[in-house]
Amino acid sequence: MIEKPNLVTLTSPRSPAAEAYRTLRTNLHFSSLDKAIETLVVTSAAPGEGKSTTLANLAVALAQGEKRTILVDADLRRPSLHKVFGGSNNQGLTTMVMDEASIDAPPLLETAVEGLWLLPSGPRPPNPAEILGSRRMEAIIEALKSRADIVLFDAPPIIAVTDAAVLGTKVDGVLLVIKAGHTRREHAQRAKELLEKVNVRIIGAALSNAPLDRSMGSYYADAGEEW
Repeated sequence: MIEKPNLVTLTSPRSPAAEAYRTLRTNLHFSSLDKAIETLVVTSAAPGEGKSTTLANLAVALAQGEKRTILVDADLRRPSLHKVFGGSNNQGLTTMVMDEASIDAPPLLETAVEGLWLLPSGPRPPNPAEILGSRRMEAIIEALKSRADIVLFDAPPIIAVTDAAVLGTKVDGVLLVIKAGHTRREHAQRAKELLEKVNVRIIGAALSNAPLDRSMGSYYADAGEEW
């Protein structure tokens, strides 16, 4: 079962929130006209800023836009995406690291969304940063790229641990989630500095929890959307 309250792209596809995710999808496309983004890490400055919800909805929007999408739970410390989309977390990214044969047959889970697959985190390891920074991880990324148009990675908050920065060096870019009314300015600046320090390409920032522009309300109401 999908936790419907989190996935507005499925439960309320005509809502302003769902439209915002489609706009984010479009912005990602136009930010990479010279070279398509094939791998993207989504993280936040600190915990509780909505990165996993933002990522899950972006993944759905990309799949709905006919992009073959693989969503990877690379938050090996507090994995959550298997709960959002339903399915076991017994196998996943960490078991791929341990089992060389799984490179050719990754334990992807089908979701309720056509064109969207989930690679859960797998059992929690004692050394997440080392796993994400390993050469084995590079081979896994290449294997996943061969199966999809875009591979998205959920990573822990950048200030809390080094995981997102480490993984960010192996992908095309990083999207930073900022929560309106919650993220501290100095935390956002610190996150940016930490990513830039290791030469990670910051694609941009996505603002979560933003107040609805009521001037747009009549447009969506006329379209039949319930508020």
